[in-house]
Order: sequence, then C-alpha cells, then structure tokens
Amino acid sequence: MNTVAAAWPRLGVGCAALGQPDVSDHDAQATLARALECGIRLFDVAPLYGGGLAERRLGRALRGAARDEIVVTTKTGVTRPAGQGATPLGATQRRAADRWNYSAAATRASVEHSLERLGLSRMDAVHLHDVEHHVEVCLEAHDALGQMRAEGLVGAIGIGSNEVAPVATLVSRARFDVILLAGRYTLLDDSGVALIAAAAQGGIAVVAAGVFNSGVLAAWPQAAPLFAYEPASAHVLERTARIAAVCERHRIPLAAAALQFVARNPAVHTVLLGPRSPAELDANLAAMRTEIPPGFWIELAGTDTREKTHDHR
Repeated sequence: MNTVAAAWPRLGVGCAALGQPDVSDHDAQATLARALECGIRLFDVAPLYGGGLAERRLGRALRGAARDEIVVTTKTGVTRPAGQGATPLGATQRRAADRWNYSAAATRASVEHSLERLGLSRMDAVHLHDVEHHVEVCLEAHDALGQMRAEGLVGAIGIGSNEVAPVATLVSRARFDVILLAGRYTLLDDSGVALIAAAAQGGIAVVAAGVFNSGVLAAWPQAAPLFAYEPASAHVLERTARIAAVCERHRIPLAAAALQFVARNPAVHTVLLGPRSPAELDANLAAMRTEIPPGFWIELAGTDTREKTHDHR
C-alpha cells in the first residue's frame, strides 16, 4: 500500500471556504478549533484560498498542536491577490485575477511561502493545483517538488483538480503519491470513478472533495442551489429531486447520502469536509454517523436517479 494512504485519516477538513473574505477570522478559528476537538487530523489548504488567508488562519489554529499527529497538505501553481475571493470586486467572472505559474522557481517560492504562513517546517503533501490547462508545464513543478522532497521540505507529491482528464494524463507521465479530485465522484457526477479505481490499484492515495457539488447536495429543498460554482441547471435540479425522494422514503438526510456514498468506496482513502462554521462541521459529522440501511443503496442503484451509479458493497 502507498505509505501516504497507510498514514492519512479517513476524514479531513478542506479549508477553501475558510479562506473566503466573507468568513470572519472568529468563525474560521472556531471552525478549525472544533475540527481539532472532534478529532480531525488532516487539513487541506492552498495559497489560492483567499490569497494565503486560509493558510494563515490554519497556521494560527495549529499552534501548539502535536505536529506528528497532524497531516497538512497545500498546493502550488495558482494563487490570487491576498485576501481576495474567487470573484474580485468589479469583476464580471470568477477567477478574473488568478495567476498560474508552475516553473521550478515559482514552485519553490510557493512552498516556502506556504510554510511561512502555516508556521511549519515541512509539508506532508503538496498538490499541483488546477492543472487543467497546464499539463506540460506542471512537470517542471513536479520535478521541483521532488527536489524539495529530497531536502525534507515536502512529503508526498500530488495533484488537486476539478477535472479527470488532466489528472489521468499526469499520472501516466510522472509518479504521484496522491490525487485530490473535487466534485467528480458524487451522487450527481461520478465521472472520476475509473480514475479513482485505477489510482488506488496503482498505489496512489485518493482524496475526494466537493462531495456536495458546491452545495446542491447539502440539503433539499433549497432556494437557489449551486452546482459546480454556478446556479444549478434544471437538469441537475431534477436529478437531485429524484435522489432526495429516495432519501425521503428511507428517512435519510440528503447530506448523509452524499457523504456516505463517497466514503463507502474503498478506493477513496480520505474524504474532505468543507465547513464554513462549527455548526456546518457538526452537521457534516452527524451526517457521516447517520445509519443508512443497505436497502437505500439498492433502491438508489435500481432507479434512474443517477446516470452512472456504482455499487461498492
């Protein structure tokens, strides 16, 4: 087994939401403190999240924590101005101010700045971030991370992406220890299922994130649900309503089904939660503890609620 997979916990907290400018320092610190109190020991962050804000917040929360008991992963390759959200003020589209750079020099600088913001001397893993349109240049960053691993600054080398194809290409081109796939293995989108299975078979640890597909699977009904960071389409809403109907028949919250669908796949080693508050974290953990009878999964697989349902019993 991959040594990364052997050591990482089943649940972790992704800190993307905690880098949003509309989340206060107080709420971010309270959420991270609650995660530690509940036994969460893996935290994933990135320079992109608030332009370093999430890393600084996580670093403060981890002061005094036993370093060898905590897994901290970050990313490299893309960032945005400090303190900024995904859509800058005055912009007409998301990510208008984001900057990509996978050169060796930029990769080393990125990791060193992350370590400084987090107050750490080493990273347990660094993922190449948002590699969708940068596959070739990512290989230079991969080599730079390999050098930093030899120096003891970096543990595992990974890929963090919302897309399947570029990850599949990269793992065929270079050796990676872990992949973090967001939003591509869920109740609404399991386009990553083959990649996840192949990665696990090849000894690559798999971290699943975005299990609520930006929020549409977090609860039902909702006034204005999002899917993949955009307002959910009529097709997505119709499919979600059918999934929610199966949940209702079995008296299971939609969030519990969404989380446990991902967690029950043995090829997925770690599931990331993405809370914005202690209350959201507590709700996520309660959803993970909800008992779901086998009959629910059988009914879900036997209906047309999903276009590609896979049973992992």
